Amino acid sequence: MPEQLALPIAAVECSPEATKEVDLVESVIQACGGDPRAAVRELLADADFLRGELYTASCLLSRGIGRGWKPRYERVG
Repeated sequence: MPEQLALPIAAVECSPEATKEVDLVESVIQACGGDPRAAVRELLADADFLRGELYTASCLLSRGIGRGWKPRYERVG
């Protein structure tokens, strides 16, 4: 897989009819050479990396700056 996942997102124009729908699932699989298992592995690695970044940011961000915001490390619901 490339160093950074580049997805072919359609350019947004003025009218909603001009916007082409992009299948993100298919785009991720194609970015991984068409291997769905590799795509899942990459997405899990990205999620793990982002959890680490969120943890680091939450350690450095004071509650005053965040106005009481506390991060959640997992999706709820």
